[in-house]
Formats: sequence, C-alpha cells, structure tokens
Amino acid sequence: MNPLTRALAARLAEFDRLVEVGVGTRTGLAGALADTGATVTATDIRSCSVPDGVAFVRDDVTDPTLETYADADAIYARNLPPELHRPARDLAREVDVSFLFTTLGGEFPTVPTATETLPGGTLFRATERGPVGSRRGENVRAPDRRGARGDAGRRRGERA
Repeated sequence: MNPLTRALAARLAEFDRLVEVGVGTRTGLAGALADTGATVTATDIRSCSVPDGVAFVRDDVTDPTLETYADADAIYARNLPPELHRPARDLAREVDVSFLFTTLGGEFPTVPTATETLPGGTLFRATERGPVGSRRGENVRAPDRRGARGDAGRRRGERA
C-alpha cells in the first residue's frame, strides 16, 4: 500500500460507515477501510469489482440515489476531477455527512475546504455541511442595490 493510501486509511478510520465516490480500479483504500471493520460502499458510474467486505453500487454522483449515501458517516473520493467537486459536496450536504477528497495532481478544490497535508498528497475536507440551503443566506439572492446609491443617487466613483 502506498504512503498516501495508508495515510488516507488512517485518517478515514474515524468514520464507521463510508461511501467512496468513483472507486474505479483503485480499490485499495476501500479494502483497507473494510479490513479495519468499517462498513464501506464503493460507487462508480460503471460496474467495478471491489474487495471482499466492500459493497458496490452503480451510481452517478451528479444524479445520485440518496439511499446509497443516507446511512454514511462520510463520503470520500480519490483523484476527484473538478467537475465533480460540487456535485459530491452537494450530495454530502444533502445527507448531512462529511465530504473528504483528493484532487488530480496539482488541481485545487472548486468548493470551500480545509486542507490536511498527508504523506504523498493533500486531503481536502469540505467545510460546508448540512442540507443544501440550510445555512443563513444560502440560496438567497443578494439584494439589488442599484437603486440604493446614497449621496444624491451617485455610485462611488461617479461624478456629480
């Protein structure tokens, strides 16, 4: 097992029930977590073989079956491409669980995260949890301030 997989397994061991998004052919982490006694479900848009002790569900994180994720303590992904950061984060928020992931190479997360440096890579933890739209001010349009110019109706920088 490579150092990053070992570090991820140690870090994710705090969770009892995990779902891996986009497992593909990299099943070592899911297997290592299952070996520690965690309940692990791996998902992918294509059928994949997974190690003993790991359940597999064919699912698409952009159009997920919520029941697959509802009992999890955390959702995680390895080498998650940027176009899936937001859908996976939104899914985790929908079922109110933690979302942790690594990116491809030197890419940066496209969602707000806290970072943790691990041997061989960086683990990102989405910093927004809870159901979508549950946070104060989310999904609420900013007030239209075009009419609220103050100072004789001028915007800052406009001449009188």
